[in-house]
Amino acid sequence: MTGGRLGRLRPFAPQLGVTTLLVLLLAAFMALAPGTFLGARIYLSFLSTIPFATLLALGLTFCVVAGEMDLSFPSVMAVSGLAFALVSRQTASPALGLAAALAMGAAAGALNGFLVVRIGVPSIIATIGAQFFWRGAAIVAADGLAVNLADLRGTGLHGLLVGRLFGEIPAQSLWCLGLAVLFWFVLNRHVFGDALLFIGDNFQAARMMGIRTERTRLFLFIFMGMLAAFVSVCICLEMANWWPTQGEGYMLLVFASVFIGGTSVFGGKGTLYGTVVGSIIIGIIEAGIIAAGLAGFWTRLVYGLIILVSVSVHALALKHKRT
Repeated sequence: MTGGRLGRLRPFAPQLGVTTLLVLLLAAFMALAPGTFLGARIYLSFLSTIPFATLLALGLTFCVVAGEMDLSFPSVMAVSGLAFALVSRQTASPALGLAAALAMGAAAGALNGFLVVRIGVPSIIATIGAQFFWRGAAIVAADGLAVNLADLRGTGLHGLLVGRLFGEIPAQSLWCLGLAVLFWFVLNRHVFGDALLFIGDNFQAARMMGIRTERTRLFLFIFMGMLAAFVSVCICLEMANWWPTQGEGYMLLVFASVFIGGTSVFGGKGTLYGTVVGSIIIGIIEAGIIAAGLAGFWTRLVYGLIILVSVSVHALALKHKRT
């Protein structure tokens, strides 16, 4: 009887593990810094910052599930954010700026897809090149200068994407929750999600089964580009500014969120719930470390350790399963 229960729980082991880790971390931080973690203010702050990394991590989870990597999204954020800033200022229409940003993100994603799917460049190499290209393009186009967007505060788009519901709850947290639910249905209940899982598990078998692997992978990169653009617009509105280094700090956070959440680096398996919880863990670590009285220099060490341990655990689990 006990063995049967354990067998039924085994598929949910990554979700249970990452949830337990979150609970233990919160308990530890509450004990070490009760003045910070037993108040509501810190959690409202988390609701305004963590959703940006979470959305990027959700998109990257789709890529990793399909056996692909996208290292260009920080630079796509920069060039898409610049498109939003320039078009919004020139036309006095944030909605047109949003459309321009999404179009730029789609174009950047299409370039990645073309290089990977049509040319045959490995995704990790293609997106590293695209990372440098789009960052350089953004810096050259802006002449290395930031763009002030303070005049966009109070606009309808600002209120819709990053406004405060009831004066306190950040709108981006609701967007993140809604999109996370939508993405879960796409990955687990839609033919597109099934195709990604098959492609990541066995590319040749997926092709033999009639899955349109090239079109699916191309759309995957376009989807990631548009998601990066959307997040970039939200950040521009939240910070009332665009800067040439926009997006640079998200690479490590996003990858750590994906892998600590239980998505296999080998493809064919992923959990969006785990990614969301993983992003929350990553989001609270820095605040917890500083509130506990430790130097902020510990943060990157902890992030790197989390990635190494998570990837190693999945590799050992896969090795054990095969033997």
